[in-house]
Amino acid sequence: MDPMAIPQITWQDAQQMPEDGNRYEAIGGVLYVTPAPRLHHQTIVGRLHVALHRILVEPGHGRLWVAPVGVEFPATGEGVQPDLVFVSHDREGIVAPEGLRGAPHLVIEVGSPTTVRRDRGVKLRLYEQQGVAEYWIVDPEEQGVDVWRFAHDPPHERFTTELPVRLGADDLGTVDLAAIFAPD
Repeated sequence: MDPMAIPQITWQDAQQMPEDGNRYEAIGGVLYVTPAPRLHHQTIVGRLHVALHRILVEPGHGRLWVAPVGVEFPATGEGVQPDLVFVSHDREGIVAPEGLRGAPHLVIEVGSPTTVRRDRGVKLRLYEQQGVAEYWIVDPEEQGVDVWRFAHDPPHERFTTELPVRLGADDLGTVDLAAIFAPD
C-alpha cells in the first residue's frame, strides 16, 4: 500500500489565506503564519526604510518596498513577505503588478521571538538557494545586524555600530545603528 501523499503548500495557496493581519509564507511546502508585528519592530522597519531610501533609492540604484510585499520564487512555488526588500536596476525584471517574482538584490528581516529561528534557518537557506545577493537579519534584542552576502568572502558579517550598504563592489554609505535601535 502506498503512503498517503501530504499536499505541499505553495505561494499560490498562501495567497488564498484570509486578510486577517497575519503574514502567510510558503517555504519548502510548509505554510508559516506570523502574527502582526509589535510596535517597536515596526519602528525599526520604518527607520531602516528611511535610511535605505536615502542611500539606495534617491541616488537611483533601484526600488525599495516595506511589508507587506510578496516575493514569489516561481521555480519552486515558494513565497515570502519580508520586512524590507530592495530590487536593484539589474533585477528590475522581477517586478510584477502582484508583487516580486524572483530574487531581489536585498532582503531584510527584523527578528522577533516568533520568527528568529525561521529567519536564521529556512529563510536563510531559501534566499541563498534562490539567488538573493544579500540577506540582513536585524536583531533588536542585541542591537546588531547579521549580513549575508552570499557571493562574497566572508559571506557573513555582524555589525553593531555602522552598517555598510553595498551594491556589488560599490560602497554606497552607512546606516547608523544607534539611530535605528534608539528607544521609541
